[in-house]
Amino acid sequence: MGQIILASASPRRKELLEQIGLEFEICPAKGEEVISKSAPEEVVMELSEQKATEVAAMVKTYESGHGELMTPQDILVIGADTVVACDDTILGKPKDEADAKRMLTLLSGRKHAVYTGVTFVFLDKNGRAGAHTFYEKTEVTMKPLSEPEIDRYVATGEPMDKAGAYGIQGKCAIYIEGIEGDYNNVVGLPVARIYKELQKLGIDPYLW
Repeated sequence: MGQIILASASPRRKELLEQIGLEFEICPAKGEEVISKSAPEEVVMELSEQKATEVAAMVKTYESGHGELMTPQDILVIGADTVVACDDTILGKPKDEADAKRMLTLLSGRKHAVYTGVTFVFLDKNGRAGAHTFYEKTEVTMKPLSEPEIDRYVATGEPMDKAGAYGIQGKCAIYIEGIEGDYNNVVGLPVARIYKELQKLGIDPYLW
């Protein structure tokens, strides 16, 4: 039996993996994000790969130094990153309330896209690694928001740790007019696509 590690501290990603019944450990990446791409789908794949690779390197280092504590096994590290893109503007997590209001004003009454990049890094018993990266895109339409509505939503604090300054699964649900694609992708992890990609690689995560 192998081990699955989620390289994210996001409670929403944790809940999604728990929802589909996977057993996993959490070991969030802590390194500084370095972006060299400009297209949103390339950005999320690049960042997800950085996170998964960082945590995989930590696991290998730990195992090599604590051989007496670790049982050799296959390990799957899952890294993920989500951004919101409106026109040519990529929206990550807001820096402060003013930034959150700016983002929500930009999204008001418009269709935007949510991209989540996912990277699998595999470590076998001999420490050899392989990787697989992909992204999922979902389009979301938000109703026109008045300034008081934006102010009230930002005051809840919910936007502050979310890409695009909103949580579709939270209080912002009343402002969502339509969605095209995977809802869970907007929450933070496209679990159906993850399962599909693992199947393509000949892996059943429930037997890992």
